[in-house]
Amino acid sequence: MPTLPVFLRNSTFIKLFFNASWLLSERFLTLILGFFVGIYVARYLGPSQYGLLSFVTSLVSLFAVATHMGLSGIVVRDLVKKPAECGEIMGSTIALKFLGGTIGFLLFCVYAFTTERTANIEFSIILIISATMFLKPFEVFDFWFESQVQGRFSALSKSTALILTSVFKILLVISGAGLFYFAFAYFLQILLMSFFSLYFYRKTTSLAWRNWKINAKRAKVFLQMGWMVMLGSFFATVYLRIDKVMLKTMVGDHAVGIYAVASQLSEVWYFIPTAIVASLFPKLISLRERSIEEFNKRLQQLFDFLFILALALAIPVAIFAEPLVLKLYGPAYQHSGTVLSIHIWAGLFIFMRAAFSKWILIENALQFSMITQGLGALLNVFLNLLLIPRYAEVGAALATLLSYAMASYISLAVYPKSRPVFWMMTRSLVSPIRIPFDLLARRFSR
Repeated sequence: MPTLPVFLRNSTFIKLFFNASWLLSERFLTLILGFFVGIYVARYLGPSQYGLLSFVTSLVSLFAVATHMGLSGIVVRDLVKKPAECGEIMGSTIALKFLGGTIGFLLFCVYAFTTERTANIEFSIILIISATMFLKPFEVFDFWFESQVQGRFSALSKSTALILTSVFKILLVISGAGLFYFAFAYFLQILLMSFFSLYFYRKTTSLAWRNWKINAKRAKVFLQMGWMVMLGSFFATVYLRIDKVMLKTMVGDHAVGIYAVASQLSEVWYFIPTAIVASLFPKLISLRERSIEEFNKRLQQLFDFLFILALALAIPVAIFAEPLVLKLYGPAYQHSGTVLSIHIWAGLFIFMRAAFSKWILIENALQFSMITQGLGALLNVFLNLLLIPRYAEVGAALATLLSYAMASYISLAVYPKSRPVFWMMTRSLVSPIRIPFDLLARRFSR
C-alpha cells in the first residue's frame, strides 16, 4: 500500500498549508467579488466621481500610517517567541494603535478644514473615510491569529464583511445613490471586519481581552523598535498612493479615475505574496534560529517562487491590457489599458518585497526598511513631478514602476547586510532560465 510523502505526514506542514489556504481563499474571494463589484461601481460612477473617491481613500491612507506604529511584524514575532507575555503584548499594542489613530484623525481633520469647504461633497467624504482610523487598532486581532497560525479567522472576518458590503454597494447602484453613500460603504466594511475579528477572538482564545495589560515599558520598546518601520510604512504608502494625490492636484479627477482602474487591476494580485509569506513567517523565524544555511536556501526558493508567480501574471495582463479594460469597464476607461500594461510589471518587485519585508524583521534590520522605502518615495515624487505634466496617468505608472524597482530591489545592493538578498533576487530574476538549467545539470551529473 503506497504511503504519503513525508511532508504530507508532517503536522506542521499541514497546519501551515491549511492556514495559507484560508488566507488565499479570502483574498481570492476579494479578488473575485471585490473585482466585479468594483467594476460595477466604477462604471456607475464614471471616471471623475470614481477618481474623486480613489483620491480620498489614497489621501486617508497617508494619514492612517500613524495607526500602523510599525507594530505588525514586531508584535507577531513577540507573540510567537514570548507566549507567556501575550497579555501585555496585546494590551500595549492596541493602546499604541488607538493613540496613533487619534493623532492621524486629528491631523487629517486639520487638513480637511484648511483645504476643503465644509459644504463640499469632498469634505463629507473625507470625514467619513478618515473615521476608519479609529477602527485600525482592531488589527491587533489579526496579529494574534497570524502568530497562532489561525488565519482562517482573519479570513472569515474579512470575507463576511466583504460579502455584506458588496451587496450594499450593488443596492446603492440599483437605487441610484450618490457618492457619499459609497464612501460610507468603505467605512462600513472596515467596521464589520473589526466586529467579526473581535467576535472570533473571543470565541477561540483563552486569553480574554479583559486580561490584557498596558505596559508602559513594553510600549516604549515597541515604539523604539517600530518607529523606523512606521516611517518606512509612510514612505511605502507615499510611493503606493501619492500618484493619485498628485494626479488629482496636477491633472484632475478624470485622470485619477483612469489611473485608479489600471492600478486596481494591477494591485489586486498583491494579496498573493502577502498571504503566502504571512503564513510562512512563524516557520521562517524558527528556521533562522535553527540553521542559517537552511534559512537562506528556503528564502532563495521563496524568492524564485514569488518572482515566477508574478511573471506568470504580468505577461498575459500586459498583452491583453487594452481589450481587457475596454471589455470590463467600457469606453469611458479606454485609456486605462496603456496604464495597466506598464503598471503590472511593478508586481515583479512587489511580490519579492513581501519576502524581503519578513527578512528585515527576522534579521532585525529595521532601519533598512526605512531607507529603502524612503528612496522609493523620494524617487516616486520626483518622477511624478517630472512625468505627470507631460504624460499624465501614463507618467504616473512609469514613476510607480521605477520607484518600486528602486525600493524593493536596486537599493538592496547598497547596504552590505542586504547585499546577499540583492543577489538572491537577482538570481530569481533569471530563475525561469536558471531553474531548468539547474535541473538538467543535476540530471546529467548523476
